[in-house]
Amino acid sequence: MKKKYILLSIIACLSVGLQSCSDHLNVERYFNDRQDLERIFNSRDYTEQWLANAYYQLLSFNLEIGHVRFTLTNYSDDMIFTEPGAGISYSNYKFGQYGPQYGGNVHDLIYRPWDQSYEGIRQASIFLQHVHPGDEISEERYRDLKGQAYFIRGYLYWLLLRKYGPIPILPDEGIDYESSYENLIYPRNTYDECVEYISEQMLLAAGLLESNRDSRSASRPTKGSALAVRAKAYLYAASPLMNGNPEMSSFVDDQGKQLISQQYDEEKWAKAAAAALDVIKLGKYKIYVTSKRTTGGLWGAYPKTVEPPYHPVYSEKTWEEGGWKDIDPLDSYRSLFNGDLYVNENPELIFSRGDNQLNDEYGIQSMTRHQMPVSKGGGWNCHGITGKQCDAYGMNDGKPFDRSTSPKGFTQKDGEYPYLRKDVWLEYANREPRFYASVAFSGAHWACTSAKDANNRDFQIFYYYGEDDGRKIVSTDDRWIPTGIGMMKFVNPKESYKDGVAYSKVDPAIRYADILLMYAEALNELTSTYQIASWDGRETYSISRDIPAMKAAVLPVRLRAGVPNYDEVGMGDPYTNPEELRKALKRERQIEFLGENQRYYDLRRWKDAPEEESQMIYGCNTTVPKESREFFYEQVVVPSVQTSWSMKKYFWPINYEELKRNARLTQAPGWPSFD
Repeated sequence: MKKKYILLSIIACLSVGLQSCSDHLNVERYFNDRQDLERIFNSRDYTEQWLANAYYQLLSFNLEIGHVRFTLTNYSDDMIFTEPGAGISYSNYKFGQYGPQYGGNVHDLIYRPWDQSYEGIRQASIFLQHVHPGDEISEERYRDLKGQAYFIRGYLYWLLLRKYGPIPILPDEGIDYESSYENLIYPRNTYDECVEYISEQMLLAAGLLESNRDSRSASRPTKGSALAVRAKAYLYAASPLMNGNPEMSSFVDDQGKQLISQQYDEEKWAKAAAAALDVIKLGKYKIYVTSKRTTGGLWGAYPKTVEPPYHPVYSEKTWEEGGWKDIDPLDSYRSLFNGDLYVNENPELIFSRGDNQLNDEYGIQSMTRHQMPVSKGGGWNCHGITGKQCDAYGMNDGKPFDRSTSPKGFTQKDGEYPYLRKDVWLEYANREPRFYASVAFSGAHWACTSAKDANNRDFQIFYYYGEDDGRKIVSTDDRWIPTGIGMMKFVNPKESYKDGVAYSKVDPAIRYADILLMYAEALNELTSTYQIASWDGRETYSISRDIPAMKAAVLPVRLRAGVPNYDEVGMGDPYTNPEELRKALKRERQIEFLGENQRYYDLRRWKDAPEEESQMIYGCNTTVPKESREFFYEQVVVPSVQTSWSMKKYFWPINYEELKRNARLTQAPGWPSFD
């Protein structure tokens, strides 16, 4: 008699693979059925529904960008939140006042990603064991479906590894639940073992997956997606937290085996660089840009292009020639995130969940509503950025912002400075385009062109004390931004929650800009030359600290932003100094990936978190009314969003329930364990 399996909660996606690019992630209905695996995997519909159930585990608590209830790691020293719906206050989160023993929403934040990921891994593993070609599944379709399952399994392990540190790698054939308890429990693998396993899964996926997707399947992984995840895993393994780190000597398994490498190995950086080069050499991805706009008013959703300051090279060359003559830097950057593009329209997207939400309460669209002003935008006005993040953005000539020498005072009329209307603080003038695409400074312009009421279109928002969107004399909720600096990134200029239209946003899980900056970062750490095979073994790369290669990798990211490369801003050449280039690349990532769930993990892998996340959080003085507005911009400590650092915050804790179930599982350093 054949062994029976229970198929519970299989996602009933209508015509999976034939719908929009993200339908396989959007759960519309469920059904319960009892079927044996032979029947399931002889049917194309049931086979794809099984795989859809594994895909589903990439959502909710495995989202990387969205509502703070699901994406706490998207808030580091760059972004703040004040709404209470997260189940944990910003201060409790930043002071580490949560743990494996807490219940409620905090329990969900800690436990659910673990549980959800292993459920997806289980689903993918069963799929890989039983999927096969047949009457309803062609050989070509079978290979692609199998590649997707390898990707899902590897990606879920990657999400676990990044958040929890070394995790147990379960047998590929699955677990025999009829076995004894001793055979059902697994210890953590070492970090390097986890990375190599993820690499193996992604190589298997890359060998099977298609290189391109049509518009209906654009958010399914491709060969490039798999190679990009592999590159990120290798980069993390090479980084200081995981590569020769004696501070993690206490992180051991139940037998005392050290889980984090204690011996520094420079070759790990070479492997990371080679893995990034694998993606680059596909020749499939490129930095997205929009064309220069020669018409349009000063304001509105899509105004006339503001040209960067004249540069003798870049101002005279088109984008294809290596310049910015024919592009719009502001629109090129903001269009990546604000819903103007579908997945298949963006050549920079390597992997995306598509429209990454089950409904508007979870995903990026929800996050943007939390950013929008209350009074005229219909938002909740409770997500903002820190003064540190605001100051990180450089000037429009590529030089760093310097508060000590920046001009003071206010603009006297609309358009006196690019992107600025009247009465805006001059420290916000002449900043690089990514600043205006990302920062909702006091006095920023909100277009909201879809609003039906003209009063809710084309307006400025100020955060002075007593203003509609500022701190109130009597406040009954948290609908004001404690730093006095809002966030514009992900907001569409046409968008309005007041009486207009909200736009779905595409999840930028992995972008080509990330791969380029990763490649430069890895090369910068090398002092020797290494011979590393390409992913498919067809060639061998000679990997070293190649200055022209680093410049070529960084330049498109900078050019798209309308700023010159680091060596062309009149402040020396950091490419000749590894330490200086390391600082420049860290700053570039801080700016480029704001709000993309990168900063939190970058600070940890670099071991910069103890310094950066323990600093006091500064912002504008929100107790100052409009009548004394010049004092509003004096940087002050913001008491309600302060932070501290402790070693336990490198990795998330394992929930007590999981520790009770698995006697061989050890707790992350600094967190209490279940005894």
